Amino acid sequence: MARGRVRIFVGTGHGKTPAALGLALMRASRGGHAVIIQFFRGRGLPDSEFNKKLEPEIKLFRFEKSDIPWAEMSEEERSREAANIRNGLNYARKVLDTGESDLLVMDDVLGLIDNGIITFEEMGELLEHREETDVVLTGTRMDDGLCRFADEIQEITDCPFCCFEGK
Repeated sequence: MARGRVRIFVGTGHGKTPAALGLALMRASRGGHAVIIQFFRGRGLPDSEFNKKLEPEIKLFRFEKSDIPWAEMSEEERSREAANIRNGLNYARKVLDTGESDLLVMDDVLGLIDNGIITFEEMGELLEHREETDVVLTGTRMDDGLCRFADEIQEITDCPFCCFEGK
């Protein structure tokens, strides 16, 4: 039994989420299944026809109930949202424990450590559950301790080329 690989997309640049979603699409196009859990993206996704077309190969979840940005929430609102976010993490653990998916994408999950919702140790414990499931993590910053779990880390930065400035 091969251990699932961990890939991390980290940095202040744009493109971490599209890179992770691209991996999910590639996995599905090859007959696999992917679960995507998005954090810090607001409440659930619209029940669009497009999302339905992705299933059952790709399942996309958001567990938050509020569209208010984390930094603008009161302590009470943060406490409620943290509980919702933990539900998302519990679902991620279930996906890893059951092996129901070939790929688990946890989009912006590294922000949970930055914002004190989970600890680095909790993230490490979650990754230990991966068995054969590949895992993709995204976020702006990464605790150096996660390096020991990662098979691949890609730092995404914006490059100020003149073509981006309309020149």
